[in-house]
Amino acid sequence: MDKAKDSAAGSAVATGLRGVVAAPSSIGDVDGEKGELIYQGINIHDLATNSTFEEVVFLLWNGRLPKRAELDELRKNLSASYELPWQIIELIKGMYARVPPNPEPMDSLRTMVSALAMFDKESRDLSRAASIRVATRLTARFPTIVAAMERARNDLDPIQPNPDLGIATNFLYMMKGEMPEEFDAQVLDVALILQADHELNASTFTARVVAGTLADMYSAVIAALGALSGPLHGGANTAVMKMLLEIGSVDNVDSYVKDALAKKKKIMGFGHAVYRTEDPRATHLRRFSKKMGERKGDTRWYEMTAKVEEVMKREKGLLPNVDAYSASTYYMMGIPLDLYTPIFAISRISGWTAHILEQYANNKLIRPRAEYIGPRNVPYVPIDER
Repeated sequence: MDKAKDSAAGSAVATGLRGVVAAPSSIGDVDGEKGELIYQGINIHDLATNSTFEEVVFLLWNGRLPKRAELDELRKNLSASYELPWQIIELIKGMYARVPPNPEPMDSLRTMVSALAMFDKESRDLSRAASIRVATRLTARFPTIVAAMERARNDLDPIQPNPDLGIATNFLYMMKGEMPEEFDAQVLDVALILQADHELNASTFTARVVAGTLADMYSAVIAALGALSGPLHGGANTAVMKMLLEIGSVDNVDSYVKDALAKKKKIMGFGHAVYRTEDPRATHLRRFSKKMGERKGDTRWYEMTAKVEEVMKREKGLLPNVDAYSASTYYMMGIPLDLYTPIFAISRISGWTAHILEQYANNKLIRPRAEYIGPRNVPYVPIDER
């Protein structure tokens, strides 16, 4: 065995940085053994049961829950930032009018966020105060962008945001052009809470790497969007819903899953890189999927997911993650499948910006090393002798 191969074989490198602590952070923590997720020390179950997305945004950015006046101030600042520059609206409309076929929503969202940077005079001011204002604008405008994209690709005019509505309600209103049912808005609000942060996942780590160069917040967020667009990070709940549509009925679940496993196909929505117990976020989304089905008079999607869960637990010992039940929950709310990942971004922008703020506050350039496993002392051969 040559030295390069010998070095690789004896390597202590953690492939994919599994288990490697890359940064200290007080924002969130995942305990995979206990199945526990906390934001700034508060258990996700308490937040999902008692809080609102806007309150969680303040918590992630400031390390504590807001007082009433502080929450009112944040809501006022968010609502004042909902509206997009008219040039961005025109860009969205033009994109869907002139690009055949319709661009992927994640591509459109990334492009619009990049364009937004040119309209923010504070984008390169990395002070805490200015960065909070930039984070506020980004968090407020993500839902407006996604809703406007959905309207534009259906040849409908964008709906002006309603400053009296919270982020979840406003998004559904702008997307559908009518006030959503209160239950639907509440479910989406909790879903946004559940997905707001998840420690150093791929997109959040990407955001911190870019912020570590002291690039502006928009650049860090655009990089995070790029990471989220990959199928191994975002998009799993879309894959789950496509699977359920393909299965068709509860009676087909057992044979479908067993056949897929026999062919070494991955069943999305089950298992997790960190959790060894049930993903605590799945606990709430399972309940919502069931209640949503009952309210809509169609429980088959919940029942099919529950059956897939049963088979996966029996055959592979895998438990549902956040994507398993969010798929059917969103579907029954009338949300198009390819908007599931942009909705994830509507939530995760709060966590991304929290981590960017933390990176700026105590910055050190993130510059890991690679273990070189290639050859050495290779002579250069002139081109005519190769």
